[in-house]
Amino acid sequence: MTNPPLRAAIVPVTPLQQNCTLIWCTATMKAAVVDPGGDMARIRAAADQAGVTIDRIWLTHGHIDHAGEAKPLADALGVPIEGPHEADRFWLARLDDDGRNWGINGVQFEPDRWLKEGDTVSVGELTLDVYETPGHTQGHVIFHHAPSNFAQVGDVLFQGSVGRTDLPGGDHATLVRSVVDKLWPLGDDIAFIPGHGQPSTFGHERRHNPFVSDAALAG
Repeated sequence: MTNPPLRAAIVPVTPLQQNCTLIWCTATMKAAVVDPGGDMARIRAAADQAGVTIDRIWLTHGHIDHAGEAKPLADALGVPIEGPHEADRFWLARLDDDGRNWGINGVQFEPDRWLKEGDTVSVGELTLDVYETPGHTQGHVIFHHAPSNFAQVGDVLFQGSVGRTDLPGGDHATLVRSVVDKLWPLGDDIAFIPGHGQPSTFGHERRHNPFVSDAALAG
């Protein structure tokens, strides 16, 4: 079997066990870190173990467990931060306060680049598409690599569940629309890494997820 162009590894971080994800280009061994919410030393050790060089940071949204240590990691490595959508400026501006409340290191910042629908992000020879997927937060985005049938979806969709919508800017109906209108059209065979829990596929969730399966929404 030929070496796949993209590989990914989950690095659980923070007391909330958030799925920080290393995504790397196997041709160049350059990596992006998605959602470095905390445990910066653990993230750097995982990159060393995989033999990859962290080249940039991508954020799906601004919650503390996903973005708390993005700025310290970016500063330590001299890499840019891309994402989320600017509608999550509210969350990034309160990372210090949220960090104190949750007992997680949080450093507020503005990313080097806000992302929006239709943008792409690149690392090494990989290019991933950006989709706006509000509902969990107003500025949530996901990253999709069509050639690999792969997506990192943050807290939009989980194995057997969906993201919470009871925090500021959350809206359940909007979240469901994001799943149905943005995720499902990408195809049932898309394997995804969520922000928490185990990976799954869009097809499995369309059949079995009690919140967004075809049967649940038809009811």
